Amino acid sequence: MSGSIDMRVNLAGLELRNPVTVASGTFASGREFADFVDLSRLGAIVTKGVSLGPWAGNASPRIAETASGMLNSIGLQNPGVEAFVVKDLAWLAENAATTPVIVNVSGHSVEEYAAVIERLEDESGVAGYEVNISCPNVDAGGMAFGSECAPAAAVTRACRAVTKRPMLVKLSPNVTDIVSIAQSVEAEGADGLSLVNTLLGMAIDAETRKPLLARVVGGLSGPAIKPVALRMVWQVSNAVAIPIIGMGGVMNATDAVEFMLAGATAVAVGTANFVDPTVTMRVVDGLVEYCHRHGVTDVRDLIGGLEA
Repeated sequence: MSGSIDMRVNLAGLELRNPVTVASGTFASGREFADFVDLSRLGAIVTKGVSLGPWAGNASPRIAETASGMLNSIGLQNPGVEAFVVKDLAWLAENAATTPVIVNVSGHSVEEYAAVIERLEDESGVAGYEVNISCPNVDAGGMAFGSECAPAAAVTRACRAVTKRPMLVKLSPNVTDIVSIAQSVEAEGADGLSLVNTLLGMAIDAETRKPLLARVVGGLSGPAIKPVALRMVWQVSNAVAIPIIGMGGVMNATDAVEFMLAGATAVAVGTANFVDPTVTMRVVDGLVEYCHRHGVTDVRDLIGGLEA
């Protein structure tokens, strides 16, 4: 509750104190933001992607700023699930004990996705999973599993078989028909969806005639992709029964309201964390202010409230 306004939402079985969380890969596990953000005020924390073993990521340069947003080709760099448990999960249990932790899961194969979840099943600090089949920056895994219905369904089925915890699947916007892919993972037991990951793009230095990223292409994020993300959240929310975390250019509370009106149950702040590390707190406060200003006493009334 926030005064007279009920800010709680139920996301795929997870009770969140408010709808605001963070996009995987933009907040690490919260340690670097703890001096700026009261982690206990977030609805949930979504960790950076975790794979079974250490993942080196792509060669540098792998970040480029463009006039239309940020391009990244990090490539899911992480130290692997064992190091995650010892370092990050333990830290979260001590410093964000009351905030649900959703672990973003990555893999080179269907079996690896399931193995990461199996390893985490005995860890009490994990509230749920976000299965990432949408990263555009790796050659094996990631978007390769999320571009068509059959492989997306296969990963979801394998992960569902090893956990009863809430499980969301993160989808890519780099597809022709995101609705059919969303329906395929819903049919295999996904409890929720995360929409959307970055849009595949590239940038060129005209003077050197070389790409700005070592991998040439990368994922575009920031305000430029918000209209695409909003459209996909709206389309999918009208086609599935499971809840959605909406993301893609959420820079302020107004953006968050728009995603909820389009059908999102919660919203994830991503690239904005690099611009202002306190932005999540401003989004939480701004949502409360919006509800006060519009006479909304239950934030859930915003979900799917688009008047079209």
